[in-house]
Amino acid sequence: MDTSSSEEIPDKASERQGVQVIARAAAILQILARHPRGLSLGEIAKMIKLPRSTVQRIVDALDTENLVVASSSAHGVRLGPALIPLAAAARFDVADIARKYMQQLADRLGETVDLTLFDQNKVVFIAQITGSHRLQAVSSVGISFSLHCSAPGKAALAMLDAESLAKIKKKMRLERCTPHTITDWDELDRQLKEIARVGVAIDREEHDEGICAAAIALHSADGEIVCLSIPAPALRFRESESAIVAELLACRTLLQRELYA
Repeated sequence: MDTSSSEEIPDKASERQGVQVIARAAAILQILARHPRGLSLGEIAKMIKLPRSTVQRIVDALDTENLVVASSSAHGVRLGPALIPLAAAARFDVADIARKYMQQLADRLGETVDLTLFDQNKVVFIAQITGSHRLQAVSSVGISFSLHCSAPGKAALAMLDAESLAKIKKKMRLERCTPHTITDWDELDRQLKEIARVGVAIDREEHDEGICAAAIALHSADGEIVCLSIPAPALRFRESESAIVAELLACRTLLQRELYA
């Protein structure tokens, strides 16, 4: 006879609910990061498409931990002081080393340069240098892109050994983001082999229509896969693709030399 209490049996529904709450809290923090002057509960609820009462409960919990501040109706809800030491702890040495090379790329090409980190089933933006063109393709630090339809994602996939790639294939769905997105593993495998051969991955409007990008990937001194990518409006990218590719390949050589010095 099983005498274990029901509390010891994992509650799948509760687990899913807990994950959902964390995801919603993260969404609120990300929205507030884009609105540093603060937002009302109603504005937050509208942006993340949740009932105001649900937003209120999550904000109250975040406020208790000082992750947000909701001290006055004039300013609304803002990011809180408890995030400051967390942000300081989330430091990436590779970003410090790469920044000067990113700046050189941005200066020479006039385009935005992104640094991303491979993280299981996505790439996460950890640093960015904005280019000088008036029309820019800019993503925010802290957001993530899918692997199969982004230049840094495909560059990271091409760095994986066969065993690691096989594990990802079992879990990752090739969802369509645009009419140009690759949704077939055979086709993507062929492209990954070509990326491994030439050293550069190209996103031809696969993640966002009207935006193309090129990316290179390398291992940091800690063994993590990091990528440098340059996104640009599609027309301008096609006109300067060869120059972007050449600059990225030259940059990878210099960056690898310093990372492993």
